[in-house]
Amino acid sequence: MPSDPFFLSTAILAILLIGISKAGFGGTMGSLAVPLVSLSVGAPRAAAILLPILLVMDAAGLLVFRGKADFANLRIMFPGALIGIALGATFFHWVDARWIKAIVGAEAFLFGVNILLQTHANPRPPGIARGLFWSCVSGFTSFISHAGGPPILQYLLPQGMERTRMVATMTFFFSVVNFAKLLPYAMLGLLNASNLLTSACLLPVVPAGYLIGLKLLKTLPRALFDKIIAVSMILTGIKLLSETPFF
Repeated sequence: MPSDPFFLSTAILAILLIGISKAGFGGTMGSLAVPLVSLSVGAPRAAAILLPILLVMDAAGLLVFRGKADFANLRIMFPGALIGIALGATFFHWVDARWIKAIVGAEAFLFGVNILLQTHANPRPPGIARGLFWSCVSGFTSFISHAGGPPILQYLLPQGMERTRMVATMTFFFSVVNFAKLLPYAMLGLLNASNLLTSACLLPVVPAGYLIGLKLLKTLPRALFDKIIAVSMILTGIKLLSETPFF
């Protein structure tokens, strides 16, 4: 059992945040999890510890949201995500994660501000080119630092789909993304016994955050739901940008 109080506090906060975000808002705040845990351990180890926990949440989400996802969108998104994961695995040791965070952070911040400033926008239909591009970016950033939420929201949120359907679609999407990351993470030596044991010790925290997220999804009005997503994107962007070479 991990005994470092600082590590435990940041890890528990991160898992609660992921659970609330995944079940209630499609994972918008999940990008903050790795930076939180990285305050006490290295970023690669933080990502490795969180991956099994993400998979447990994904398994719960597949049951909760079964039959509710937009599979027309997913057929576009899955191929792009797998390409992005392959690129992430290939360049994992070559790419400076700080620059990836800079790009994702800037994109998340600007997109969140844009959502807050919009008074009305006509829904955009699904598009193959946009879907493949943003899902590829999402797969890549998810592999590097579990920061795949902001890019895929660039594709899904403008469609204006019903919120449960959107969260369900993101749940199914990231279930495949996170499962596909298992083999590359293992090949890179990240899923060692120590990290897996740490993940197992933290699993009891999972239900609390997930149940809170489901409650929020069912009770929040759509306008407030969109505003929380926008603010989450802005905060995520600020946090990611704070870890870049510019600061």
